Amino acid sequence: MRKLKNSELDRLSVEDFKKSKKTPLIIVLDNIRSLNNIGSVFRTSDAFLIEKIYLCGITAKPPHKDIHKTALGSTDTVTWEYIENTIDIVEKLKQEKVKVCAIEQAENATMLNDFTVDSNTKYALVFGNEVKGVSQEVVSASDHVIEIPQFGTKHSLNISVSCGVVIWDVFTKLSKFSHNTSL
Repeated sequence: MRKLKNSELDRLSVEDFKKSKKTPLIIVLDNIRSLNNIGSVFRTSDAFLIEKIYLCGITAKPPHKDIHKTALGSTDTVTWEYIENTIDIVEKLKQEKVKVCAIEQAENATMLNDFTVDSNTKYALVFGNEVKGVSQEVVSASDHVIEIPQFGTKHSLNISVSCGVVIWDVFTKLSKFSHNTSL
């Protein structure tokens, strides 16, 4: 087996990315402290054609060299917007019939492997602060609370890892409603 060269990866241009059909997923970052985590979320969002990222509260905004270091240009492809209060965008998305899912450890949370998606439904995934998680106000306002099953001693994942795990899982579940894996 031979590794592929970058020139063989069939990458979209920025223009083609902007024109492409997006995954019906929105990412909401609730007060993320780490600029590297923010950049990683942009990069993962680019990989799975995420519709939009909302940066909320203390979450830094591009352009910033530390975001760019991990985003590798994906801040130019993925649409994003800054909203001061996370609850404001959660309420707006719910009015638009987007299903809001807080990714958090909470009473009666649905385990990610048990979470099912509906066809023709757009989802917003809310990821929280590295220390405090998703705010209780946002958890309470969400349509679903999804927990990533964990079996070790820490029961804590980095926000960028959590984002990758959940986006991949929801992306694959949504792909089943499409004739191909690119939705």
